[in-house]
Amino acid sequence: MTADAKPNNYSNYKKLIALADPDWQDAKAGRISELNVKVNNNNFLTDQYDRDLHHFCTTSYLGLDYHPSILNGAIDGLKEAGTLRIANSKNRCKLAVLEQFETELSELFGAHCLSTLSCSAASAGILPLLASGVFTNNTPPIMIFDKLSHYSMNHLKAACADETEVITAPHNDISFIEDLCKKHKKVAYVADGVYSMGGVTDIESLLYLKARYGLFLYLDDSHALSAVGKNGAGFVRPHLSTFDDQTILVASLGKSFAASGGLAMFGSERQKSLVHRYGGPSNWSQSLNSAAIGAGLASIKIHLCEELTALQKELQKNIQLFDSLVETEHKGSFSAIRLVACGEAALATHISRRLADIGFFTSAVFFPVVPQNKAAIRITLRADMPAALIRSFCEHLKDLLKEYGKL
Repeated sequence: MTADAKPNNYSNYKKLIALADPDWQDAKAGRISELNVKVNNNNFLTDQYDRDLHHFCTTSYLGLDYHPSILNGAIDGLKEAGTLRIANSKNRCKLAVLEQFETELSELFGAHCLSTLSCSAASAGILPLLASGVFTNNTPPIMIFDKLSHYSMNHLKAACADETEVITAPHNDISFIEDLCKKHKKVAYVADGVYSMGGVTDIESLLYLKARYGLFLYLDDSHALSAVGKNGAGFVRPHLSTFDDQTILVASLGKSFAASGGLAMFGSERQKSLVHRYGGPSNWSQSLNSAAIGAGLASIKIHLCEELTALQKELQKNIQLFDSLVETEHKGSFSAIRLVACGEAALATHISRRLADIGFFTSAVFFPVVPQNKAAIRITLRADMPAALIRSFCEHLKDLLKEYGKL
């Protein structure tokens, strides 16, 4: 930081902790955070308080994390490699099977794919490079972050601001983005494809801005990859007729894909190579271990067969069932994420605790995950949830909402 630079332009952790920590302490005291669980069956857990819990806040929307093929793939990957990992930066040396995995990912998603330890690591490595201009003909783009873009991207604003101007846009405000496109030579927009607290990006309008002004798109599609789209391509990728070098997609391989790590999709081998060499956190000293690679290769096989399509249909059926029973802001969305508004964090925590005590594990979300006074119960649906379980959960949830005057 230079002598005349002002702190806290992009974060203020002391203030954040002062505001949020009492609610986290409340959540811990209410036994809805810091749980240590054992798996009894698919998404059926027992915590350290001997409560049996149906998992209603998982991000494995297709339920594949318990699939025998993926579990066996992880074991086979470890056995075939003969080691858990190669202790090296992967741009120096990596397991041959990792090259196979990235090649098969590239074929599956029609892009130049690079694996990372996590989706967060992908963003940490790529976004500062994007801000520097190396992907935009050495013209540093104005970086626009959607107000609701995920923390894994938002926390990199300061690093990006060391390279170029960073602006936060109102959520899904296409007019705001277009105005900046008219004023600046190059603009990059950073956002989620499907947001972790529900809702989706306005992809059609963004593609219009891309075609008209050359808007560069950096989108995180973690909550849609595998869950929707042909062969699990997600929400954003099917909207791109061709994958050019003015779009970068990142996604988690640890949600519906049901393996481990992160994924970056590029429009050119040059972009992939730049990140491979200079993307810092995306390639430091570790790469995916052999068990994660084996699980990923097994997941690709599932993505190429009818089983994936069937699971996607079951997921949508369960989402529609939930929507028929409980009203939420995102009713009708294909996303598996629903928020039940509570307002005060204490109420969200209290309802979530009571749900856990009768066997349903949900997330009470509050600031900074959501804005202050916008606390909610976060619920996620899965393809492998029996209809009877969803109905039972919704009945208990509505009873509690009525009790607290929220229904």
